[in-house]
This record gives sequence, structure tokens and C-alpha cells, in this order.
Amino acid sequence: MIFYKRRRRYKYTLFSDYKHQTELRMAQPVKIGHVVSLEMDGLLTIQKGYAWDGPSGPTIDTPNFMRGSLVHDALYQLMREKLIPQDHREYADRLLREICLEDGMSSIRAWWIYKAVRLCGGSSAEPDLMKAP
Repeated sequence: MIFYKRRRRYKYTLFSDYKHQTELRMAQPVKIGHVVSLEMDGLLTIQKGYAWDGPSGPTIDTPNFMRGSLVHDALYQLMREKLIPQDHREYADRLLREICLEDGMSSIRAWWIYKAVRLCGGSSAEPDLMKAP
């Protein structure tokens, strides 16, 4: 039996480490290889070289959406890998909205983005490990 994951093409690569303090609290630190880690105090670290697909859906990749999409994608990846619980999805979606607003996005666009990820984003946070005989 083999286990595998379907891989997507990524549009962006991070060229410097990025740290973001979240409200999440962990019983122990979690990490995905050397690219994403979440400390017990909620500090999310995304390492240089991390690849992500940027803003998803019918949208335009604008500078005020990039940092939010980076953090959101990293948190969703931690959920897909079962390193943080699925019930953190709502927080990740709210954090996306907050970061976009901090970065100058209009409140109407940020609200629409939040509603879109709440409605359509669930499958992107679900584990994606598949198996075949």
C-alpha cells in the first residue's frame, strides 16, 4: 500500500522568514518539516522558501491580500496535516480578514473574503492524505 498527496502548483515563494503572533495556544509546539512551525505561545513561523498559492477563488492578488493569504494558507496546512484541530478554522478565517484590514484592504472586500472562506474553504483544511493498494 502507498500513501500520497496531490500537489498543487504554487504561485508564490517566501523570500524571508515571517513570524506572526496568533491567539492560538498549543500543548506542544508543532511543525511541518522546516517550513512552518507553531509554538506553544501561538507564534507562527513561516520559513524562507515556503510556497503558497496566494489568494484563492475569484479574486485579484493584491499586496493587501498577500500577508493574510500566507498566514491563512500556513494555518490551513497545519490543519490538513492534523497538527492543529479543525475547530481552529474559524480563527484562521477571522485572522485572514484582520490581516487584510491591517494591510489596507477595504472593509467590504475583507468581509466578502471572510464570507467566502467560511462558506467554501472547509475542504482546503481537511486532511489530504490518500491511499492506494
